[in-house]
Amino acid sequence: MKKTPIDCKFVDEAINEMHISDLSKATIREVKAIAAKAEELSGVEYIKMEMGVPGLPPSTVGVKAEIEALQNGIASLYPDINGLPELKEEASKFVKAFINVDINPEGCVPVTGSMQGTYASFMVCGQCDEKKDTILFIDPGFPVQKQQLTVMGQKYETFDVYDYRGDKLRGKLESYLSRGNISAIIYSNPNNPSWVCLKEAELKVIGALATQYNVIVLEDLAYFAMDFRIDLSTPNKAPYQPSVAHYTDNYILLISGSKAFSYAGQRIGVSCISNTLYNKEYPGFIKRYGGGTFGSVFIHRILYALSSGTSHSAQYAMAAMLKAANEGKYNFLNEVKVYGERARKLKEIFLQHGFYLVYDNDLGEPIADGFYFTIGYPGMTGGELMKELMYYGVSAISLITTGSQQEGLRACTSFIKDHQYNQLEERMQLFEKNNPIKK
Repeated sequence: MKKTPIDCKFVDEAINEMHISDLSKATIREVKAIAAKAEELSGVEYIKMEMGVPGLPPSTVGVKAEIEALQNGIASLYPDINGLPELKEEASKFVKAFINVDINPEGCVPVTGSMQGTYASFMVCGQCDEKKDTILFIDPGFPVQKQQLTVMGQKYETFDVYDYRGDKLRGKLESYLSRGNISAIIYSNPNNPSWVCLKEAELKVIGALATQYNVIVLEDLAYFAMDFRIDLSTPNKAPYQPSVAHYTDNYILLISGSKAFSYAGQRIGVSCISNTLYNKEYPGFIKRYGGGTFGSVFIHRILYALSSGTSHSAQYAMAAMLKAANEGKYNFLNEVKVYGERARKLKEIFLQHGFYLVYDNDLGEPIADGFYFTIGYPGMTGGELMKELMYYGVSAISLITTGSQQEGLRACTSFIKDHQYNQLEERMQLFEKNNPIKK
């Protein structure tokens, strides 16, 4: 029997305790729990790459502003449901400074993290036209977004973009949109989990088809400007964060405080609704509410019902961070570049020991180093690889759970500690020895 860093019985016991029959379909939280249990039983430290949670200190700019707001008594007041005026103004300036798109402050709406922004967007999009009852995912993507739709009882379709980059994207998208039942398209850019970054030509296709078929695009910018191959850190100067907003008026930009500003714990983000979409009326709103525009329904119906607003003090934090970034006083990307460095080192170790990158390029250009990357191992399915790596004290999630059709795993760089590169090197040497690749 082969020797592994973690006794197999501890991993198997942890999996059995969770009553998981197919590990490849385990959720992120379940994988986290298995790793924690196996670590506890074995006493051996895990290299944890399953959770996409920021692992850096929060922005001091935000912390200072939020503390001041709390000290001034803001916690006793309900926030305006429309959002803090200062935050709306700075969000509008931020979109202009870093995407080069004009969105009025009224359409920049604070939300309790992009998760709530996505949930609210799904709900409103699904109410516009009763014939359009399905969300289309350009996968792979964030698994919880599909869970949101399941919770609210909405339909969705998905396809893996792996085989449909570039010129192939138009035909694939049109095969869905031509049916007339798609209300919205959602994708992340940079992509969670593959870290592929859609090119301008692809965004142009998405935008053109969204306009042609009257479909709304939800552009998830959770990893804003974190394609570290290009310096996108200077406000009001090209190059800008690529966006579908340049190619259609039917869009919502989902901007998060969690990753780029390491402010995940306070659950703060901004949903930026295009000027045209904000003021657009839909037949579904008349039937359900007696009227209203997309923006008014988003804010005064959906958000009001969900949470009656967004954490008041966190809005002050987000406003301060955006303001500092807009004025060039705070280079938020400098603080998160470490994720790219970690990815480069981790990929190097895996590649040296027989692994390969599943999503390995952007239309011929090597994939960026960032928050996530994807790995596979010859002869193993994603589920098999996931379980085998557990025996070596490495936890990651299967690509199947992200909507990918490829066999492999998503690895996140956020929790990697400096001493763990040597640990990973030693463990992957043993992994390669125990799992020789068949020629």
